[in-house]
Amino acid sequence: MSDISPEEWTAILLSVRVAVIATLISTPIGIGVAWLLARRDFWGKPIIDAIIYLPLVLPPVVTGYLLLLLLGKRGLLGAWLAEHLGIVFAFRWTGAALACGVMSFPLLVRPIRLSIEAVDRRLEQASSTLGASPWKVFATVTLPLALPGILAGMVLGFAKAIGEFGATITFVSNIPGETQTISSAIYSLIQTPDGDAAASRLVMISIGIAVLALIASEWFARRATQRLHGN
Repeated sequence: MSDISPEEWTAILLSVRVAVIATLISTPIGIGVAWLLARRDFWGKPIIDAIIYLPLVLPPVVTGYLLLLLLGKRGLLGAWLAEHLGIVFAFRWTGAALACGVMSFPLLVRPIRLSIEAVDRRLEQASSTLGASPWKVFATVTLPLALPGILAGMVLGFAKAIGEFGATITFVSNIPGETQTISSAIYSLIQTPDGDAAASRLVMISIGIAVLALIASEWFARRATQRLHGN
C-alpha cells in the first residue's frame, strides 16, 4: 500500500466516490422501475424493458457516445442544462457518475424486480384489506420482503460502476484528478513504458474491491433473509 502514488490514490478514491453516488441515485429509481415492471402491465412494457437492459448488450462506447450526444455541452439536452441551469456533465466527474449509473442500472434493477415478483401478493392484499394505503403497503410489506434483492442489486450495481470504462471514457474522457477512475488509469498506465507496476497495483485493488462487493452482497442478502424469517 505504501507504493501507491498520490495519483493512484486519487483514481481509487474518485472511483469509489463515483460508484457510491451512482448507486445511491440509481437505487430509488431502480426500485420504482422494478416495481412497475413486476406489478403492472401496460402498453409498451416490452419496449421499456428492452431500453432498461440495452446497456448490457450495447458496446459501452456506444452508450457513452449516446450520452455525449444527449448531455454533452452541445447535446440535445445538455446545451439547455448548461445554459439555463449551469449543469454540465461532459468531462466532469458528475458525468462519470452518470455514465456508471446508466451502465450499472440493469444489474441493479434485475434482482430487485425478481425479489418483488417473489413477494406473496396475498400479504399485500391482506394489508390493503386492513385499510393500508398503497404507499403504506409498499413501504411496510413489499419493500421489507424485497430487501434481499434490493441489497444484492445495490452491491452488484456498485461493483459494475467501479469497473466501468468504455462509456465513461467516451463521455467524460480521461482527465487525471477529474474523471480518471481506476479503469481509465490502468488504461493509461499500460500504454506507458514504466507503467506496468502501477497498473498491476490498480488491477489488484480493483479485483479486491469487486470481490469484497460480491461477498458483501451475499452477506447482506443472507442477513436480510434471516431477519425476514425471524432467525
